[in-house]
Amino acid sequence: MNGTPTAVNDVMTRRVVALRTGAGFKDIVKTMREWQVSALPVLDGTGVVVGIVSEADLLSRQEYGGDDIGGYGQSAHLAGVRDLHKADAVTAGELMTAPAVTVRAGAPLAHAARIMARTGVKRLPVVGRDGTLKGIVSRCDLLKVFLRDDADIAEEVRREIVVRLFGPHADAIRVEVHDGVVTLSGQVREPILIMPAARLARAVPGVVDVQCALTGPPGPPDPEAGFPDAARARTA
Repeated sequence: MNGTPTAVNDVMTRRVVALRTGAGFKDIVKTMREWQVSALPVLDGTGVVVGIVSEADLLSRQEYGGDDIGGYGQSAHLAGVRDLHKADAVTAGELMTAPAVTVRAGAPLAHAARIMARTGVKRLPVVGRDGTLKGIVSRCDLLKVFLRDDADIAEEVRREIVVRLFGPHADAIRVEVHDGVVTLSGQVREPILIMPAARLARAVPGVVDVQCALTGPPGPPDPEAGFPDAARARTA
């Protein structure tokens, strides 16, 4: 598919900064500032991702780490047990949210997007089969697929969908793509294949939408067409 990204490892960032569980609070803050990120994966001694430290985790210490002078913040007794625990945390292992929400390097882009939508996170550590860190994928990374060239999309739709579904009759079908929107038009001999064709086209990487104007073969002619007297006699 001419290098079109289809899996997480096609779009992920491979150069990643991570923390060990023993990293100190100030070092975590410095690292976030230096790399301009809002969350960092935490690794154990074997390189396996065991958690994530985010700015929200660090702020738990700021929020509940001291007396609420003047009553400007939430009282400590209203905080959850987890947040109160983090108020005294000083290392990545104590501060991190665990287990980490991760995605496999070979997972489809749609799978990573569903995880992000379900969990509300902006980026995911990418791991191998053994759980070791391979990269980071962000929401922005997942959108790269929509930069795919229209001609490349059209070629894949024709080759992988139209030709496979309609075989020797594929030449009767037109495939046009404009700004990622696929238009299928023409007449097909098997109308039952129209909906599968549209559904499969929508799943092609980079497709924004599908406009399906495929039609089936014309129906048999009406034997009474052109004979108004016969119609009148039948209704008389």
